[in-house]
Amino acid sequence: FDHSNQQHKALHDKRKDRSALENPETDIGLCGWVLVGASLLLMLLTLPLSIWMCIKKPPHYCVYRGFSLWLFFILPCTDSFINVDMRTISFDIPPQEVLTKDSVTVSVDGVVYYRVQNATLAVANITNADAATRLLAQTTLRNVLGTKNLAEILSDREEIAHSMQSTLDDATDDWGIKVERVEIKDVKLPLQLQRAMAAEAEASREARAKVIAAEGEMNASRALKEASLVIAESPSALQLRYLQTLNTIAAEKNSTIIFPLPLEMMHGFIKH
Repeated sequence: FDHSNQQHKALHDKRKDRSALENPETDIGLCGWVLVGASLLLMLLTLPLSIWMCIKKPPHYCVYRGFSLWLFFILPCTDSFINVDMRTISFDIPPQEVLTKDSVTVSVDGVVYYRVQNATLAVANITNADAATRLLAQTTLRNVLGTKNLAEILSDREEIAHSMQSTLDDATDDWGIKVERVEIKDVKLPLQLQRAMAAEAEASREARAKVIAAEGEMNASRALKEASLVIAESPSALQLRYLQTLNTIAAEKNSTIIFPLPLEMMHGFIKH
């Protein structure tokens, strides 16, 4: 019960801290209000020149104090603004040298798509959200691939990408960043390993080819054995087969035909 209360209190404190970050002007203190009043008085005294320093237009739309605006108003000396791009951003993960679970060194690169879903957290909780996300993506790629075998890396790219996306999304949630997609682009193997794998694959194919040829010879031998048993039961069948073979050879239109004559056939003629 005490453990449950502690978890509930920690969750409540986390929500309270996030709410304070999202609404920073709710508790600026007495000195803060004095500075804001002095800045407002200075602006009123210098009108209309000060109006050009107070109205700002961002390159696109902006999120200011919880609202999406095309123009916004700031007080000189007290307010400042930071442009945060809230569109989806993509970047390439540089090739990372990874030692797999079965002790194979591979070079893997990828691409990450993310966007800022909370501009306040992206500015207040971290110095440079973009650089931090890039570094975290490289570390996550090495950590995830380090637990996989080479065969799993080559065949289960989609599963690895989903695992990386989930890990990155959980880690960047406190920064106000949403990782939308992660893709594994290329897996490069050392040249010696490529040659070894090619030799292994060639040997495997040759072994399968020999097994298939041996099975074919065995099946052909069984068929010939059955045919010989059928011919042995009827002496005339051997003569018919002999004539059929001559007919097949004659179809080739050869001028000379050399055909071996079995001695067993002559015994039948001698008896008659």
